[in-house]
Amino acid sequence: MRVTSLRIVERLCDLCGIKTPTVVVFFATPFCPHNTLKREVQEEAAVCDKIARIAAEFAAESGEEMRLQQFFPSLTDSSYLKIDDDAASIAALRDNFPGYQKLYPVPLETAKALNIPAVNYGVWGKDCHKWTERIVGLMGGGYKVYFSNSGAEAVEGAVKLAKYATERPAVIAFKGSFHGRTMMCASLTASNSAYRKHYEGLMPSIYFAEYPKLFGTPYKMEDGKCPRQYFTQFDDLFKKLVDPYSIAAILMEPVQGEDGYVVPPREWVQYVREICDKYGILLIFDEVQTGFGRTGNMFAWQTHGVKPDIMCCAKGIENGLPLSAVVGRADVMDKWTAGAHGGTFGANPVSCAAALDTIDALEGGAIANGAEMGAYFMGELKKLQAKYPCIGDLRGLGLMIGMEMVYPDGTPDRGLTAKITKLALDNGLFLLSCGCDKNVVRFIAPLTVSKEEIDFAMGVLHTVFAQTVGE
Repeated sequence: MRVTSLRIVERLCDLCGIKTPTVVVFFATPFCPHNTLKREVQEEAAVCDKIARIAAEFAAESGEEMRLQQFFPSLTDSSYLKIDDDAASIAALRDNFPGYQKLYPVPLETAKALNIPAVNYGVWGKDCHKWTERIVGLMGGGYKVYFSNSGAEAVEGAVKLAKYATERPAVIAFKGSFHGRTMMCASLTASNSAYRKHYEGLMPSIYFAEYPKLFGTPYKMEDGKCPRQYFTQFDDLFKKLVDPYSIAAILMEPVQGEDGYVVPPREWVQYVREICDKYGILLIFDEVQTGFGRTGNMFAWQTHGVKPDIMCCAKGIENGLPLSAVVGRADVMDKWTAGAHGGTFGANPVSCAAALDTIDALEGGAIANGAEMGAYFMGELKKLQAKYPCIGDLRGLGLMIGMEMVYPDGTPDRGLTAKITKLALDNGLFLLSCGCDKNVVRFIAPLTVSKEEIDFAMGVLHTVFAQTVGE
């Protein structure tokens, strides 16, 4: 819980239609699929209810209207955001379990009297310790954790750690990647030039390699195997552009998101691990989107059988509250001396309590359900693909599925993709596109999705394809 700066209160009051001077208290409650909240969060809820009652008493005494304002869209007791009374939009809300937030307008005097603490500033609570123990346990031990607030912060921290620990300047990233929108993360991103436009020059000593997207690859494939060029490119890079012993890290998404949910061949990921081990390069996995059950395991590295030296976590880590983490090998983390990196709001106890509940829910059946429903969903989509050849490729892991739309000659069909997403929304199904050519429909249903909800989505898709492509 946090009292906002008075400089923004006036604007918030205008938005809420409140004329009385106020301070605004935000309170977020994690939505737990098993309908339980940790004791600490329940205590925060009780404080928030008390604030609402005091506000009501103030309103009665002053004659001013001071009612509870709903500032953010509320969610139903299902996984989805309601569009209206008749249709539910099936959407993956921030790639994780949904959460909701409420805004409580409170008189300034009341807030001062309550002495509301800013609990997310400089506090390291027991839930932070518990979450650290859980995440290190999930990694098999031998790791340490640095907390921050967002995916971009985690990526920045991971790259800074690699540079500091190795005392090397260069980083290899991949074409088609997305790592965030801060200056360093934009420098590492190569999925859309719009993320870099007007921000050049960016961080130096970044080199981009090809990520093995096998559908539409320009290289010859033999017996369905990953073309050798995706392997030999590293030798060429080391020979012509940068010495391998100058490289601090290779940064990669274990499944590329923005480029169209591209799943790399397992043997290629293992080869990247071998390259890193050979030259003392640290392997960083950006698991901001793939982590916490999205791909059918807790982390995508488990699916590939390749453990990173450093891992970036966010999004599904905490059910929608602000939290992220850099999870690094202990011997690497120990080289990060005090003052070399830091931040103000990492590891706040409310977010850590939500993160603990999220892990409980994931291990309590959500991951298993996601893997099962992902396999079912993929099977149903393949039936659709058999009927409509414009679906050039279906790929994914777990509930991270991409459907690539193409013209008869195999080139990207951006226009058809846009029509599909628009008509789907008109029929109550909220879809997003991705890919460098915006010709991939991405499916990221909540891990709590049911077979009936997938059937609803498939029904909409069959209707939309009949309207856009024809029987």
